[in-house]
Amino acid sequence: MTATTPITQDLVTIPRKLPEGPVNLIGLTRPLLREALLTAGTPEKQIKMRVNQLWQWLYHWGVRDFESMTNLAKPYRAMLAENFVIALPEVVSKQVSADGTRKYLVRIAGGHEVEVVYIPEADRGTLCISSQVGCTLTCSFCHTGTQKLVRNLTPGEIVGQIMLARDDLDEWPAPGTGTGVDGPRFLSNIVLMGMGEPLYNFEGVRDAMKIAMDGEGIALSRRRITLSTSGVVPEIARAAEEIGCQLAVSFHATTDEVRDKLVPINKRWNIETLLNTLREYPRLSNSERITFEYVMLKDVNDTDDDARRLVTLIKGIPAKINLIPFNEWPGAPYQRSDWSRIEKFADIIYKAGYASPIRTPRGEDIMAACGQLKSATERARKSRAQIAQETGLS
Repeated sequence: MTATTPITQDLVTIPRKLPEGPVNLIGLTRPLLREALLTAGTPEKQIKMRVNQLWQWLYHWGVRDFESMTNLAKPYRAMLAENFVIALPEVVSKQVSADGTRKYLVRIAGGHEVEVVYIPEADRGTLCISSQVGCTLTCSFCHTGTQKLVRNLTPGEIVGQIMLARDDLDEWPAPGTGTGVDGPRFLSNIVLMGMGEPLYNFEGVRDAMKIAMDGEGIALSRRRITLSTSGVVPEIARAAEEIGCQLAVSFHATTDEVRDKLVPINKRWNIETLLNTLREYPRLSNSERITFEYVMLKDVNDTDDDARRLVTLIKGIPAKINLIPFNEWPGAPYQRSDWSRIEKFADIIYKAGYASPIRTPRGEDIMAACGQLKSATERARKSRAQIAQETGLS
């Protein structure tokens, strides 16, 4: 396999089974939680009540020990403690940017690490979560793409990132309070834009997001969750049907020649194939637009002709274009487009009738900005020449 061959994963659905030994309750969907409690001896006539009680303790109040679950009888709590655990990933370190962005280095089973970023804004708080350790896609502008894929995260490791951030923000309601949303939340939005390609961990992401969207727990609206894909075409329609969140596409180029280099998965599903799939996206409407993410790379994809081609390509797709000034990282083979060039690019798109916000870089001083995530133990300092050679760029 040459350096320029697109690295992808075969799409295989593997049914989830409960493991041997104590079962971690975090990450179990309601049906799996029901199955686990029945297996442990919960009477059938109590099962609906017990699932609801545990769900509320875990995901609405954020309680981590069975003894604190005071509306459960002591013998039942003892049974839970004997058969189950409540385990989250471990926060190894937290960095806080000058702009308030928080980056967490999180350790999961096997000693692997992922990064999670919380971005506070005036009217919202967005958590950028990871779905894989590393990534197979080798997008040449992305720091995570220089780290080999280790494995998919489990649903518990994905939803656990949300729970850890709520711990740090001290955002769990006091036990006994209702499940209705009361006022603004520090963590109001989720973006699956961290490490990994979410659609290559479809079942794990789907189950974690079902937990996050459940109205009796974390209770995030599907409209406040955005999944970003580089273009895994076979899974896009399925994401609309089984997850139902907002869709963003990591686009970044207007010709196959350039996108092949920037986003190598394009060699498997090219621009035309991807856009035809997006035109048939089940949830597509003026109220649920697709976001096209476009990183601005100096002298690579930022000309006026690129902007005009982009508008032509997406014609007929309800969309907005999110322009992302390139965030540099050690050894990166690119530079950020000049600000005047980004503004001109945005103006062409805007005059064609599409929203074209320019994303404000956040957390650059702690390597927490878009495209900069990479677990600390894997942050090898490669030279620009090495990375250019690996990605087939000159």
